[in-house]
Amino acid sequence: MSIEKNLKAIKNELQDSPVQLIAISKTKPTEDILEAYEAGQRAFGENQVQELVDKYEILPKDIAWHLVGHLQTNKVKYIAPFVHLIHAVDSIKLLKEINKHALKNNRTIDCLLQVYIAEEDTKFGMDHSEIIELLRDEEFPSLQNIRIRGLMGIASNTDSEKVVKEEFYELKSLFDGLKLSFFRKDDYFDTVSMGMSSDYKIAIAEGSTMIRLGSTIFGKRVTKHFKNND
Repeated sequence: MSIEKNLKAIKNELQDSPVQLIAISKTKPTEDILEAYEAGQRAFGENQVQELVDKYEILPKDIAWHLVGHLQTNKVKYIAPFVHLIHAVDSIKLLKEINKHALKNNRTIDCLLQVYIAEEDTKFGMDHSEIIELLRDEEFPSLQNIRIRGLMGIASNTDSEKVVKEEFYELKSLFDGLKLSFFRKDDYFDTVSMGMSSDYKIAIAEGSTMIRLGSTIFGKRVTKHFKNND
């Protein structure tokens, strides 16, 4: 199916749901992104800073760009002027750097804290105690140019629905606990970013509010327009 038809099918699935769809456009050419854009999609996710900057510069300016990959502190400055949401904050050091560059750009930058939920050693993120430690850090209240919108997590790459379901349940439970303990009065703390092409239906059933789909929208075709791996 075409990108337009894929998007239509997904949005039909989501029509009675508050779940937001992020189209993961990493490695995809601008032609593909524009096809999705013309079909009404406005939120796109990239995992490499340079590719994100390149695409921002040439694509429509009403696109909401999400940085979904691991972010190094020395690259924050390149996306601070325009990024819509940073999904993978995994340290107070990174949060402080985002705040610094948000202040320089007279912005408040929305962020998600990445939680390590997978049974793998290759995923980034913090465990429960590290997140609580971050939120209790004496410097956290002074970070006035960032806004913690919620949590993000990546489930294990496994065929076991039971494992994936348990990991998503764990993430949603942590979100609920943090909401009560740290963000009770903050309406903006409302996002649970979990679920990709292979497991988004499980994620939605477990309480996801934001799914990140790449191949389901764009297909698995590899392009040579950008050098990053899909």
